[in-house]
Amino acid sequence: MRSLDLNDTIAAIATTPGDSGIGIIRISGSNALEIADKIFSAKSKKNPSEFKNFTVHYGWIVDDRPSSIVYRPSTSIIDEVLLTVMRAPYSYTREDIVEVSCHGGIVAMRRVLELVLAKGCRLAEPGEFTKRAFLNGRIDLTQAEAVLDIIRAKTDSALRMGVKQLEGGVSKAALKIQEKILEVLSFIEAQIDFPEEDAVSTDTGNARKLIFDINQELLALISSSSQGKIMREGIRVVICGKPNVGKSSLLNALLRIERSIVTSMPGTTRDTIEEILDIRGIPVRIVDTAGILNPRDVAEAKAVSRAKEYIKSADLILFVIDAHKKLSLQDYALMRLLKKKKVIAVLNKIDLVCKVEIEKITKIFPHKVELSAKKSLHIEALEEAIAEIFYKGKLVLNEPVLVSNQRHIELLKKAQKHIAASLVSLDNKVTLECISQDLKEGLSCLEDILGKNFSDDILSRIFSQFCIGK
Repeated sequence: MRSLDLNDTIAAIATTPGDSGIGIIRISGSNALEIADKIFSAKSKKNPSEFKNFTVHYGWIVDDRPSSIVYRPSTSIIDEVLLTVMRAPYSYTREDIVEVSCHGGIVAMRRVLELVLAKGCRLAEPGEFTKRAFLNGRIDLTQAEAVLDIIRAKTDSALRMGVKQLEGGVSKAALKIQEKILEVLSFIEAQIDFPEEDAVSTDTGNARKLIFDINQELLALISSSSQGKIMREGIRVVICGKPNVGKSSLLNALLRIERSIVTSMPGTTRDTIEEILDIRGIPVRIVDTAGILNPRDVAEAKAVSRAKEYIKSADLILFVIDAHKKLSLQDYALMRLLKKKKVIAVLNKIDLVCKVEIEKITKIFPHKVELSAKKSLHIEALEEAIAEIFYKGKLVLNEPVLVSNQRHIELLKKAQKHIAASLVSLDNKVTLECISQDLKEGLSCLEDILGKNFSDDILSRIFSQFCIGK
């Protein structure tokens, strides 16, 4: 994101362009109400600058600009709208905000936006409204990042986690640790500045206990990150197996819809099919791959090659085996290929007579589920097994804080490293100046999380991920 003038008044379409009931154009900045006065004709005959805060008004967006291209009457109505006024500092950006709710057609929204820009607005950059909310002190950086998490949430649990972060879950945890660091730092600094004062205790026992507690709190936050990242980013699960073992049927059973074509002919799936689903709160990007076989043509060769690439990058493999048949050479070859991957062996077609050598499979793959994809038998058991592998039986959706953002995780790890170093230094009677420096470095990492220290590069990386209008 380039350097922006935050004194500008900005505007953007805040809803997804396309055919819809309502489309919203958002205007934010010191001239928002002045611009609204130029384009909005209220039924009440009042100007938007006269409206009370947090009020909605009915009227029309009017373009009275002369045009040399197309004849228009002196007053040209673009759309019938509702206009909402939110005055500073009681708005999302802590600036004056005007929102125009017009009809959701792409032409109507574009015409309104063009008129707003012509009257003195600048088109907003991606995430600029939220960036202004941060820079104007309405939210900290973790809360700004939470806005993006909420927008991108693929499951209810990911949404709840984003909302908790927006409410300040991560911020409160970081601030609590900051206060403890400052407490022990003030003690250490007093020892350095007044080494011979009787009023200053030379007993470092309390300081050590406090540093130890800080270290444990940081470790607890870091340990929550594995579950947090899964809930935020999801996992890639790849269905693989030899042809005609029921891979596509398994995908359909998990999705609860007929997504893949299923026939008795081997090699029906000639390319990868990818879908997103929610399994016990985990966003799962599930991929049905072509059966691993000796390619009969160029198309199959490409499909098999792509399947192998997906297998390499997968977080989890669902290795589908036909339980109605004995293990084949192809099955054994795949078992060798998958030996070092995280795998659930899916013994399909258990509604038929079981002939497969189960003990040979479980010797290599301890995680096993027996089911019938065609009849949707025991699909829930497979979903439970997937959740169990990644949550390890410790899924607690009511956790007060789950750290999921990679930037936060890296900074927490750096902070913990410095705090642990200060603890070792204290035990080894290292100079108080060295202990103080490590405590300050740990404190700085926490300030970076909250956005008290930031650079244009960090802000660019964060807000460039947002859509225009948010």
